[in-house]
Amino acid sequence: MKSIQLINLGQPLELREVDIPEIGSRDLLVAVKAAGICHSDAHYRSGTAPVSKLPLTLGHEIAGVVEKTGADVENFREGDRVCLHYLVTCGTCRHCKAGREQFCITGEMLGKDRDGGYAEYISLPQENVFLLPDEIPFEHGAIMMCSSATSYHALIKAGLKEGESVAIFGVGGLGISAVQLARTFGASKIFAIDLNDSKLKLAERLGALPINASKIDPVAELNRLTKGVGVDVALELIGLPKTIRQAIESLSLFGRAVLVGLGNSPVEIDVYQNLIKKEAEIIGVSDHLAGEIPHLIELSQNGSLDLSSTLTQKIPLNDKEINEVLDSLQSFDGENIRSVITF
Repeated sequence: MKSIQLINLGQPLELREVDIPEIGSRDLLVAVKAAGICHSDAHYRSGTAPVSKLPLTLGHEIAGVVEKTGADVENFREGDRVCLHYLVTCGTCRHCKAGREQFCITGEMLGKDRDGGYAEYISLPQENVFLLPDEIPFEHGAIMMCSSATSYHALIKAGLKEGESVAIFGVGGLGISAVQLARTFGASKIFAIDLNDSKLKLAERLGALPINASKIDPVAELNRLTKGVGVDVALELIGLPKTIRQAIESLSLFGRAVLVGLGNSPVEIDVYQNLIKKEAEIIGVSDHLAGEIPHLIELSQNGSLDLSSTLTQKIPLNDKEINEVLDSLQSFDGENIRSVITF
């Protein structure tokens, strides 16, 4: 089968011919129909975020059709439309038992620790597979598995309550989902901060108040728009020291800065002014939970989460085109919100 793999860190991905993966008795073989290209994939390619092995097939946003089932698989059959949870966990360690399986002692992430979805087929345990309703396109199912799921988990970690305000720093793939999800949480005001006018216009159409950080200081503008109060939740989805600092500085009393974006640079903050004086919090967010996916599917079914506006580019399983998307993501350049490989 064809697979797009990371061979050497810092180098372009390459098209390779590899064997179709074997499956165990409780595994499924899935024919990939859509695989999203995430900003994290650019970090894996560059080495900013470590991967567990090389060569490696990237891709953790995946939807497809069940091709084959293991002898002990229940509830799935060949031909089922499915979307795939990207964290393969043991289910028995202390973290799994406590409901925080993203920290599973033996856990593996698709496209990071084991081969992912930039390929024609993928195998994984049945616990990672969710039925995808007919009315949800494969492309939307794939995007939902990371950009929507991670934003959803972040808002839960933030403890966003009905009537609270939220500022979303970065309205790419995660941010556009976050705008819509914050609305379902009952947020009173949703502010969208970005440098890109087209992304901000989309966020505005979805109910956010846009702030172009290339034209105005977002912290000062948030302070003005909230009449000096600040925001209850600041969701940082970019991972740059500047935007992390802005998210923290924009908080109200008892506000929560929720950090999702990946970065490897230190951040300098005024601890007294921005945290102690406000009893504000900084919350780190890692991935999401399998138990959160059914509600996302429900939100997509009822129209509360519409990913049609998030999907801005479809490309084939082609190493040149995939590398171009990753280049754009790595430089924070381009108009695309989410690119998806389609089969």
